[in-house]
Amino acid sequence: MRLIGMLDSPYVRRTALTLAALDIAFVHESLSVFRHYKEFAAINPVVKAPTAVNDDGVVLLDSTLIIDYALKVLSNGKTLGPTEPKLAALDIRLTGLGLAACEKAVQTVYERQLRPAEKQHAPWLDRVAGQLKAALSAVEADIAGADWLLGPPLSEAGITLAVAGTFITEMVPDVVTLSDYPRLAALTTAAEATALFRAWPYQ
Repeated sequence: MRLIGMLDSPYVRRTALTLAALDIAFVHESLSVFRHYKEFAAINPVVKAPTAVNDDGVVLLDSTLIIDYALKVLSNGKTLGPTEPKLAALDIRLTGLGLAACEKAVQTVYERQLRPAEKQHAPWLDRVAGQLKAALSAVEADIAGADWLLGPPLSEAGITLAVAGTFITEMVPDVVTLSDYPRLAALTTAAEATALFRAWPYQ
């Protein structure tokens, strides 16, 4: 399988980390939706990162759907995270909160970097910042005692939350100070120190 997109995207990175954690072979093609628009469009005219192309040439998009496909078709029965019902539900909830945090951080970056300063809408940025902080506050409360997030086996929530923590630290540190969420900060630091995360670094 091919995985297309830059690892500075939290969605691309979480997909790469998940595939690697599942021992699924893939080739990563580091194309930017901005700098390599034509090359990306030739693979996927929607130009959405991540994009994956399976061995039959089917083009897949959206990190969650690519991961779902990988778990259903490519993982040989290997799964990530807890299977006990209550913990599995919490893992899914935390994954959703991590994705919400990524979404709000990305919206902030796009508003700042793609829209001229005089056209940036302060009320919208304030609203998005509030949503980002609400997601992180919920994460901080819910991961108390969740020592299973980084495994073994590594959980999808653990991957997503650590990727979100690093992206926020790199891209919107003036909006959110990760140290205000010490459990998430510790999780992010621990994950980034592992061989898996070092093999697929934010860049």
